[in-house]
Amino acid sequence: VQLQASGGGLVQPGGSLRLSCAASGSIFSISNMGWYRQAPGKQRELVATATSSGNTNYVDSVKGRFTITRDNAKNTVYLQMNSLKPEDTAVYYCSAMIRHSESNYSFRTYWGQGTLVTVSS
Repeated sequence: VQLQASGGGLVQPGGSLRLSCAASGSIFSISNMGWYRQAPGKQRELVATATSSGNTNYVDSVKGRFTITRDNAKNTVYLQMNSLKPEDTAVYYCSAMIRHSESNYSFRTYWGQGTLVTVSS
């Protein structure tokens, strides 16, 4: 299984970016998908998660600015980031809890390679 993240870049404060993360490989089903971020010198933190049924959860600092969505048919999760602030600067990682087959009921968490978001004027 691979998670391929894209969409990072340099943006001015107040700007927007959209991150994408597509899962591929041996996938029977995916439960939670999410985005995490790690700023320089800080621990990785949860940004947003979305269940397969569409329930979402956000860290307080991004509520009202970021929106997580999923395309279950494409095994893809998105993060629309609006009103970006310098403190949003970080490497963003996607994650997915994946079940590999109908006969295997366990889920395993996979991570994408990270995409850098820099918010600066």
